[in-house]
Parts: sequence; structure tokens; C-alpha cells
Amino acid sequence: MRTLLGILIATRLLVHIPVEDARNTRVPDDYTHFVMPSYSKLPEWEARKAHLRKQILSAAGLLPMPPRTPLNPKIYGTLDRGSYEIRKVLIETLPGYYLGGDVYLPTHHEGKIPGVLLAHGHWKYGRLQNETEYSVPALAVNLARQGYAVFAYDMVGYNDTRQTPHSFGGMDEELWSFSPLGLQLWNSTRALDYLASLEQVDANRLAMTGASGGSTQTFLLSAVDDRIRVSAPVNMISATMQGADPCEDAPGLRFGTFNVEIAALMAPRRMLVVSDTQDWTKNTPREEFPAIHSIYALYGRPDHVAGVQLDAPHNYNKESREAVYAFFAKHLLHRQVTPKDTEFQQERDEDLVALKDGQAPVNSLTYQGVFADWKRMAQRQFEQTTDKGALRERLQYALGSEWPTAAIVSEIVKDGVVLSRVGVGDRVTGLYLNRSAQDAALVVSPRGASAVRRSPQVQDLADSGSAVMMIDPFQSDGSRAQRSRTNRYFLTYNKSDDAIHVQDILTAMSFLRLNHSGKISLVGVDEAAVWCEFAAAVAPIEVSLVANLDNFRGADEDFKKRFFVPGIQRAGGLAAARLLTSR
Repeated sequence: MRTLLGILIATRLLVHIPVEDARNTRVPDDYTHFVMPSYSKLPEWEARKAHLRKQILSAAGLLPMPPRTPLNPKIYGTLDRGSYEIRKVLIETLPGYYLGGDVYLPTHHEGKIPGVLLAHGHWKYGRLQNETEYSVPALAVNLARQGYAVFAYDMVGYNDTRQTPHSFGGMDEELWSFSPLGLQLWNSTRALDYLASLEQVDANRLAMTGASGGSTQTFLLSAVDDRIRVSAPVNMISATMQGADPCEDAPGLRFGTFNVEIAALMAPRRMLVVSDTQDWTKNTPREEFPAIHSIYALYGRPDHVAGVQLDAPHNYNKESREAVYAFFAKHLLHRQVTPKDTEFQQERDEDLVALKDGQAPVNSLTYQGVFADWKRMAQRQFEQTTDKGALRERLQYALGSEWPTAAIVSEIVKDGVVLSRVGVGDRVTGLYLNRSAQDAALVVSPRGASAVRRSPQVQDLADSGSAVMMIDPFQSDGSRAQRSRTNRYFLTYNKSDDAIHVQDILTAMSFLRLNHSGKISLVGVDEAAVWCEFAAAVAPIEVSLVANLDNFRGADEDFKKRFFVPGIQRAGGLAAARLLTSR
């Protein structure tokens, strides 16, 4: 009978092990041309959907969600314009942190009305921008006249929402997943909470729209919040440009995915995809829309997604707005009409903002205060979590790690071994001794397999009759230069070296588990002890761990110097790992 090891070795003849590690040769960024994966069965897509939702939340620092504290809405005045009114409002999305916006309401309506969340893009004046090619007030006023409640709210760093700038962050913030993208996605969540709470609004008829960066907010919130029943992302969903802005990129957000797949998480709810001919959405009718449509077809609802393209530059202009009006009217008002853009009274900017002359709520926090509170909130959530499965999952998402379930392809020549996950293209090299033994041990040193082969740890394991594998850490061969890190959003798409070290340990352990029926041991030498600590924490098997962390105590400075993985502190850090390895 062929052994499993023999089958895996034979598989090498059918599945290629790359000559170079794909993690060095394929380094995606905001301008990579991505291709939508093919999904043939709905359960396959549903599993992928569940994974991507948690990946988005993890990257945003929202896994788990922060507590939904009271919004304490404050109205700073109302403008009565006959057929509609505008309320200037602040809501407290986190204690001491305020989001500003304008609520547009029809003056006369019968019963509950649909609510529309309106996110603005990166135009200079944000929600106040009112020009021919892009106007938030025109969109909001017309929707209110048509019978909707509209909440047009700020991006972080715009207009009334300036307790943090629009662009912020560094290694400290990345460790805690505190970013413009995450804060903005949380603000969107709380903005939807507020909109749904208005007495005029039917919480079962909520929609969202926005263009450019507002489109990104639209499809991100729609991806993770099923309350959005109808959406209209405008001029952003692209296979060739993903954002290139701090509020659209966060570490871990697009590990193995891109905006088209993220936008498809809206399925099977109603969505209108608007594109134009003069920006990165120019190919949408031929490439991006068919990819999204294929996901709707899996649900048997291909008619629930529609697309329209205008011959225009980047915009949310009159024609784009009218396409959205018609789609919303059909699916939210249940009317087969084509509403037109109408003239309205243009307000002065100062009359649409809540805060003037530097005034702010008395409990408003500084940037440092908001960040400090974010860290305290994360620490409380870790301390309150008793479910080890939830802790393990949070670490897995922060690390971007997986326990290989597909075949691991191997090539073994004498004592040398090369491992690769099918479909991934990674390449893990090392040494493999006493392969026929029942027990197996993985020894990991930052100096590599050859350097540790003659070590006392390896010798003792071999003398005890255990199989021993030693692997070469990623980039230990000097190939780091091949993996360019010049892109500002490198970590949005690519794991840090330390996260890859953990993954390679998991890959090797999975291979050993498949090929050895006895005890699996994991030994971390010197700096690799920290890698092994986290690998053992997220591994789904029983592991005998030997890892002396020396003076690594789990402080931010320790992680920055010795184990930099964005989101690792938000996920519980060293305390979570130790809790999981104390089984």
C-alpha cells in the first residue's frame, strides 16, 4: 500500500513546486490587475463570503465589534426649505469621538420612509461639495424630495469630523488596527444605526450610495452589514485600481482578494454598479460587472444586480444621480418611475456644518485620547473573552494564517525537503531527518536549517527516535530585496515577514501531522521562539511547544522590534497566545 508520504511525493510530478517563492515574485498593490476567482457552487461562495467578512472586520480593527455606546445625537440647527428640511447633527460613535453630518428629510410624507446613507468621496469640501461633476447636496435634496430620509456624513478628517486627521497612523497604530479605514467603517456602522433610529425611517428599507472613496465606504459597509438592502456604489469598483488612500487601505484588508470580490459580498441584495468611460471603471461592463453578476447567479438572483456606464470622467453627476434615483425608486419605493434631478437652493457651507469657530462638545477627545481609548477598549474585550476559539480566530485573521487543508506538495531529496501549498506557490525549504518515525518535531531557528542541524536540540530529538524537520525562515537566504516594500500600502496586500514565518511553521506542522501518527513537537530557537509561540497558538492540533521568549514581554516595542504583525495587539497579543498555548 502506498503511504501518504509516497502519494504526496508522487504528487510533485503533477503539481509544480515553484523555483522561486511566489511571495517574492507576486507582490500585489493598489494597481495590480486582479482576476476574480471562479465559484461554481453557492456553498463554496458562502464559505468564502464568511471568511472575507471577518477579514474585513479584522483589518478594520472591528473583530470583535466595539461596544455600541449611546450615540447621544446633538442637533445644531434645522434649515426649512419648504419641501424638505436639513438638520445639522453630531453623533458620538465612540465615547468622546464625534461624527458630523446633515440629515435631509421630506417635509411631508405618509408612514415610514426609506433611509439612505450617503458617503462622500475625496473631493475638497466633502459632504459640502456642490459642483457640476459631483454634488452631495444635489443628491441629498433630490432624494429627500422623492421621499427618503438621507444622512450625508463626513469622512474622517473632514468638516465637522476633525478629532483625527484624514491620514494618520504608524507602526504603533497598526499593531492595534487603529486606522482611517477602520475608524471610517465604524463611523459608517454607527451612522447607519442613527439613520435606522430616526422616527421617520423604515429600518427594513435602508440603502447606501457614494462615489469614489464614498463608493469604497458603500461596498465595504454593505459587505459586512446586511441591513443595507439596496446599494449604489459609483465609479470605484475596479480590477485595476483599489483605492490608494488611507481610508481605503488598511493592513490585511486585501490578503488574497480585491474590491470586485468584496463588492460581490452584497449578493443577493439589490445593487446598482455605476461606472464611467474615463477612469479606472472604464472596463466595468466587460470585466468587473460580469464577475459580480456571476455571484448573483449562484443565488438564482442575476436580476438583483444592474449596471450602468456613462461616457464621462470620474463623477457623481446629474446622469449618475438619475440612474441611482430610478434604481432606488424601483426597489425602495416600489415605483416604476425615472425621477429627474431638480434645481434646489444652494446653501452656504457655513450653514451646513454643525461646529463653528472651533467649538466642540466638552468631552471631545484629542487624537491621542481617541487612540488611547481604542487600545483600552481592545484590552477590555480581550479580558472579557472566555471563548478560546474566538481568541484563536482573531489571531488567525491578524496573522493572515491558515492551517493547510488542501494538499501540501513536497520534494524530498536525501535529507533536503521543499514544501509548497497547492494553489499558493509558496516555497518552504529545509532538512528532514528520521522520516519513518512516529513522533515528529519541527525545529525553527532564525539562522536556518543548516545552522541548527548540529544543535543540541536537534541531536536530542533525533536520539529519542523522533523525526526532525528544520526549515529555513522566509527571506533568510537574502531574497528580501526581491520583495519591494516601497508601496505605501504594501501591508494591505502582503503579509509581514513575521506573519509569513508563522505561516511556514504551520505549513510544516501540517505536513508532519499528515505523515506522522505520534506526538508533534515544536521547538523555537532564539528569535524564532516568538514565531513558534504564535504558530502553536493558532494551530488546530495538539502541539508540544518549547519556546523561551527571553525578554519578549508583549509590549508594543517588543512587537515593533521582534515580531511586527499589524493587528496583533488588537487580537490579544502575547497574552492571547500564551492563553492558547497553555492547553
